[in-house]
Amino acid sequence: MKKNESRQRKLTSKMKKKLAGVFGLFLLALVGLLAGITWINAKSGNKYTQQVLTQSQQQYTDTTVHFRRGSITDRNGTMLANSVKVYNLVLDCVEINNNTKYKEPTQNALEEYFDIEKDVVEGLLTSENTKDSRYQILKKEVTMDEKRAFEEALEIPESKEEREALGEEEITRRQRVKGVYFEDTYKRIYPLGSLACDVIGFTDAGDTATWGLEGYYNSTLNGTNGRTFGYLSDSTSLEQNIINPVNGKNLTTTLDATIQEIVEKYISAFDRALSAGPNNKKDAKKKGAENIAVVIENPNNGEILAMASSGTYDLNDPRDLTGSYTDIEIQRMDDEETREALFGMWKNYCVSQNFEPGSTFKPVVVASALESGAITENNRFICDGGEEIGVDYVRCAVYPDSHGSESLGEVIQNSCNDGMMAIGRRMGTDLFLEYQRKFNFGTRTGIDLPSEETGLLFSEENMYEMELSTSAFGQGFNCTMIQEIAAISAVVNGGTYYQPHLVKEITDEDGKTVKNISPNILKQPISQEVSAKVREYMGMSVTSGTSKSAKVQGYSMGGKTGTAEKLNEKEKGNYLVSFIGFAPLDKPEVVIYAVVDMPNVERQASSTYAQYLAQAILSEVLPYMNIYQDETAQGETVLWEGFYGVPKLTDIEEDGVSNPYGTILDQGFGNGDPIDEDEINDQNTDGISNEDAGIDADDPEYEDMYDLDELDESNDDIRR
Repeated sequence: MKKNESRQRKLTSKMKKKLAGVFGLFLLALVGLLAGITWINAKSGNKYTQQVLTQSQQQYTDTTVHFRRGSITDRNGTMLANSVKVYNLVLDCVEINNNTKYKEPTQNALEEYFDIEKDVVEGLLTSENTKDSRYQILKKEVTMDEKRAFEEALEIPESKEEREALGEEEITRRQRVKGVYFEDTYKRIYPLGSLACDVIGFTDAGDTATWGLEGYYNSTLNGTNGRTFGYLSDSTSLEQNIINPVNGKNLTTTLDATIQEIVEKYISAFDRALSAGPNNKKDAKKKGAENIAVVIENPNNGEILAMASSGTYDLNDPRDLTGSYTDIEIQRMDDEETREALFGMWKNYCVSQNFEPGSTFKPVVVASALESGAITENNRFICDGGEEIGVDYVRCAVYPDSHGSESLGEVIQNSCNDGMMAIGRRMGTDLFLEYQRKFNFGTRTGIDLPSEETGLLFSEENMYEMELSTSAFGQGFNCTMIQEIAAISAVVNGGTYYQPHLVKEITDEDGKTVKNISPNILKQPISQEVSAKVREYMGMSVTSGTSKSAKVQGYSMGGKTGTAEKLNEKEKGNYLVSFIGFAPLDKPEVVIYAVVDMPNVERQASSTYAQYLAQAILSEVLPYMNIYQDETAQGETVLWEGFYGVPKLTDIEEDGVSNPYGTILDQGFGNGDPIDEDEINDQNTDGISNEDAGIDADDPEYEDMYDLDELDESNDDIRR
């Protein structure tokens, strides 16, 4: 019995030793395992963690969450530019290469739903540069519908019946489509196509912009990208961290899309109506003028209601030149010529093009001379057809005719160069240049658009008698359209110079106002009394003078025409004709400036081209703006025959066709000159004769109180 107990004790001792040995080995293995895990984790932990996260549809690597670029609307909320959500289709090469069973089903699915060829995917999976990449964009701008169709096609039903209906083979195929995911991003769209293209501009890749409001407010419209990334927490559970993006701010512009549409409609119709003219070039696009441009401004706050020029382009496809050039022209262009053509098409003529304003500048000179005291409203002026300056003879527009004795208002009414030269001499160089600066000529207006030009003025050192004389009627110096309309707005609104601007409000993504852009008064160049006088004179130009063709019946109006010869051109006989006008006369609510650069006609020197354009636009804009008629209409407003068939804002659709009286004239079948050649003067500016102005040289009212010979020697001579 005792022997048996001893054997059991000895056996137990051996077992204990063995157990201790096994335990020791287990501990050594455990230590080795921990050491191995530690080593693997240090060397390849990120790799395996990434695989785990990928299999759980989490991305270990950082993923950018794109911001949404702010929208641009007109003053009434009409969308002009917007960003819509689209997706980048991304391929994770590592996940597919980790299991060869994933390759074929994934390639087939990508080809079926996104037309991505298998060879493209194969190349990414096998290339040394991409096979270890988890981020390869296969396709951009995938729509939500395309994404949804793809996801639904790979969805595994929850119910047993639906899974059985699919079959194990189909379920397996769907489960093996791996390594494909969608990255949120945005696409910039312009719902109205080419409308206001010069003003809005467009974005390039990466939400960068150079042109228009898109460029000027690029940093405001852009936001800040967010990030999303997955990781394993301390408890080894999958976690996801998201830093939300900050979306861009929205712009509410001063533009009115309806007014803009009216302006562009008539620019297009005018362009087509004159496109059959004599100045077309072989293989080149037919057009009614080198350029046709219009700006409409509220003179009481500097808000731009519309701004456009010919040669528009689709903002959704801004590199398409076919709207401005023929296929032959485009094929002949080299890279540099293509670049220049694009820049020329994108350029905003209204703020980036300098030119001589011609007689539209005369009201500014008259206002300046009155304000400075260089002349009074009671002064009279003698026009005998021109002035001799040194060895040169500067002619009035009606030479060899003359305007005779004129009041200050009749100088504007008749657009008399002779009278304006006398006013310029009375002011003198210093005073003349001082008021040019007061009206912001030679300086950028500061409008919120890129690439604004400054114009080019004479300095005190290089302005001699000839330069002063020609500058007085708007020749010899350069300005931009925005400078001219801002100056005239100050002339007629009571003397306040407002900075022109295109954005009135900036809001955040929730619609809350971030910034209100109030009218910015820069200066007060003239008094209200002087402004009222010049309005009266410009009214005379519409009722009895050179601006009669711009008249819209039922509305009191003021205006001034301009006809400037392009003296620097290689080809002679080229003119830029223009009209600037406003309504109503006593309390202007709208100012329009229309420019036709080199109309495609035999003889270009007639401001009536610009007047017809302005008249047609105002005939629709004034009623649309609820500006009530303030005088008795003398019949209907009859538009230029070249605008026959242009659908009007008030036209009623009949049988699905707007305006049953016709359609816009086709390009190449224009009406030609709007007036007889005999009615065109070809001098450096426009004007009307005594007879046209209703002036009777024998009428004592227009008879000068002085003999011309005595005027030459008198201290009161304002002709010299």
